[in-house]
Amino acid sequence: MNNEQLTVNNVELTHFNEQGRAKMVDVSGKAKTARAAVAWGTVALSAETFALVRDGKMEKGDVLAVAQVAGILGAKRTAELIPMCHPVGLTAVDISFALDENTHSIGVKATAKCVGETGVEMEALTAVSVAALTVYDMCKSAQRDIVIGEIKLISKSGGKSGDWKREE
Repeated sequence: MNNEQLTVNNVELTHFNEQGRAKMVDVSGKAKTARAAVAWGTVALSAETFALVRDGKMEKGDVLAVAQVAGILGAKRTAELIPMCHPVGLTAVDISFALDENTHSIGVKATAKCVGETGVEMEALTAVSVAALTVYDMCKSAQRDIVIGEIKLISKSGGKSGDWKREE
């Protein structure tokens, strides 16, 4: 494969080798810097299921406490789940929840931090995903049509590309 096929819009595709096959990017020459990322997702519930979660009455236990721990574990295992992610030495992971009484939804926010050669966007996104899936698992006996949605990166900081924040 020639180099023209490894470039799109004058940007080198760093995740492909000379044969056009996927590779893990070499970050050994990058400086270690403080990096952080924040991700968000939502879990939409029925009014009845939402009340069970809010009031701590779900039969499997404290949904948000279990989802919080699951999200942290998810962040820590990202490199095992996403093939081209580097193992990252996380320095912090925080999961928080926003309960919306009007929409009967739970907002899941994950913040991941490290000091390293590569960012933690995937760790934050994985944390949100795993926490949201755990809410589903903990609530599925009460409701099967739960909707997990809007998983997205909110912001990132550090590294060569600098800071980025979603405009909404």
